[in-house]
Amino acid sequence: MKTTLLNITEITAPETTQNSMEMIRFYNGATADYKFWSTDYNMHFGYFVPFKTNPFKRDSMLNEMNNQVIKKLDLSNSKNTLADLGCGMGGTMRYALKRHPKLTAFGVTLSNFQVEKGNSLLKKAKGVILKENYNQTSFQSNYFNAATAIESFCHSGHSSQSFKEAYRILKPNGKLVIADAFLKINEEELCHGGKYAYQKLCNHWSLERLGTIATVVQELKNQGFSKVEVEDASFRVAPSVLHVPFAIIGFTLKSLFQNNRLKKESFHNLKGSFYAMLSGLHMRSFGYYIITCTK
Repeated sequence: MKTTLLNITEITAPETTQNSMEMIRFYNGATADYKFWSTDYNMHFGYFVPFKTNPFKRDSMLNEMNNQVIKKLDLSNSKNTLADLGCGMGGTMRYALKRHPKLTAFGVTLSNFQVEKGNSLLKKAKGVILKENYNQTSFQSNYFNAATAIESFCHSGHSSQSFKEAYRILKPNGKLVIADAFLKINEEELCHGGKYAYQKLCNHWSLERLGTIATVVQELKNQGFSKVEVEDASFRVAPSVLHVPFAIIGFTLKSLFQNNRLKKESFHNLKGSFYAMLSGLHMRSFGYYIITCTK
């Protein structure tokens, strides 16, 4: 079936696993909290560029991450189609649509809240968010010029199925850009502190696991992707990660002053953010990478 903005009501409901059910509950309950993290609802870390982005202004870095990812897609000024695989509230989609007027964007998420709220933010834009599983979408093969996955494939463990589906829906010469945290070494090689932070991170953010960067690169090549380029963006991302403790304290104080009880999902989100920062301190074991590959 050819997917357009006009036939989105025909999309079938996605299959759900136990982990995806936990992820759905997490994002349905915690997504609204991300307004505190980003006024643009960017549900990811940022990218610091000296003399361009302000390290004290979080949204400046978060939108720069969008810029870096979209720039790597090499979109022309002609009509193009973009798939955001695990789009959250559509922050990256809105950024891309503003900079490429002829672009049409589709995002997929399993969260009802993100579909409803995200589409309200996309009004009058050539973009739509669908309730779909990025591992098994209803999009026809060879449909998209480009695809992005910013901190989303980790929820299914950087699975080869995610890469297979992205490859299927891309046109020949279409590009996929993945921006995410990865293991530098195998999980069994993690030190006690690294393993503890990693397990807590996966638990609180409903992550299946983090893939090992070398393994992920090989799996992308095995899938058929060519020109697999890897940027180690760990130090570029670090300044936004340092915002985490201040964001946790600020969000907690704001909730207390407003006499709002912290929801279970909000508490998990805050703890997950803390363990993300703690994992980042184990630089021998964890890194943040931007992977660009071509079909």
